[in-house]
Amino acid sequence: MVEALLRLKELTKQEVANMGRNIRISAGEVVAEAELNETQIAEAIWKALPIRASGNTWGDEIYFGIPVQMGSEKEQEVVEVGDLAYWPPGRAFCIFFGPTPASHGDEVRPASAVTVVGKLKGDAKAFKAVRSGSEVTIEAI
Repeated sequence: MVEALLRLKELTKQEVANMGRNIRISAGEVVAEAELNETQIAEAIWKALPIRASGNTWGDEIYFGIPVQMGSEKEQEVVEVGDLAYWPPGRAFCIFFGPTPASHGDEVRPASAVTVVGKLKGDAKAFKAVRSGSEVTIEAI
């Protein structure tokens, strides 16, 4: 108990703010858990939950418009399998589970720069079963 209290005292305000930012993403028959990161965009997404939309696929990516309108933050041209991102031009949430049509080789490349806002827990490749037009729900857990 004392050790746990000491650890809590060591946490920064940002770490405390990020605790519990776990989400569940349901897309078609696929259900996965993920964690949002410390970016301001992730915070805006967290505040907009729950989100329901019709998903689109582009290679091994699912994307859909969300009620968040922000610019870029720590933008990246290449991401990793399992990354969750915000794409400013489309005001879209993106789930990356493999290469896209813009990728070179095995890299995971969005259509243009994105801000990574979180990471899937578990096997991101499960999202290969999701078809364009499937309903996608993001909710806090």
